Amino acid sequence: MTTLDTTRTAGSGRTWKFLSALVSSLITWNDQRVTRKALSRLTNRELDDIGLVRGDIDSI
Repeated sequence: MTTLDTTRTAGSGRTWKFLSALVSSLITWNDQRVTRKALSRLTNRELDDIGLVRGDIDSI
């Protein structure tokens, strides 16, 4: 007769922490990419209105 062990977890806590950190890093990277893209579309005058210069975009 075959038995199925249902008491084991799908993965260790370390695995889930790693995957969670990876997903979080990807979300952060994408948010920063979208922000840089939006800022780069602004004119120099619009950037000046919010207190930035074009060279500041890369550091944001």
